[in-house]
Amino acid sequence: MKYVIVGLGNPGEDYAQTRHNTGFMVLDAFRSSSKFSDWHEDGKINAIVSKGKIENNDVTLVLPQTYMNKSGNSVKKVVTSKKAAERLVVVYDELDIPLGSLKISFSRSSGGHNGVESIIKALGTKDFIRMRVGVSPATSKGKAKKPKGEKAVLDFLMKDFRKPELEMLKTIFKKITTPALETIVEKGRVAAMNAFN
Repeated sequence: MKYVIVGLGNPGEDYAQTRHNTGFMVLDAFRSSSKFSDWHEDGKINAIVSKGKIENNDVTLVLPQTYMNKSGNSVKKVVTSKKAAERLVVVYDELDIPLGSLKISFSRSSGGHNGVESIIKALGTKDFIRMRVGVSPATSKGKAKKPKGEKAVLDFLMKDFRKPELEMLKTIFKKITTPALETIVEKGRVAAMNAFN
């Protein structure tokens, strides 16, 4: 089986540590821990790519080098059929989930995320796997405390993670996101949802 795992973000150093680049950060950590090939530019799809295996499955990691709202332009060149889309995993930031947690889902709407919306439109299907990684601070009851208003949301997403948040993310990547991605590929999306949601 072949899987494509796409991390969403914006290219360039100015965005590297921002909350909106969580997808990029997850895949970079995953590549390092999984001994995939070094990142290399693929001009044909306008993305940075790494390849490797999980069990006997071929896996391609993709970081689109378009801006977030045009991510689908790169993805549609790698995922060329609706059947193949069922083995596509898209990793991205989620305001509705507190920092330190994630949710795996399949065949859902974009939830207002421009990168996911772009992929749905480009592929002509929403039947792919999502891994939403929380970026909001948590309330005392463990709920996401997200900013209100379009400008406040955008400002929040485009700000860099604070140092304590980055340290927390490193732990999350090692203990949660890497095992979750491996489970999706090895055992399927349902097993991953049951184990990690």
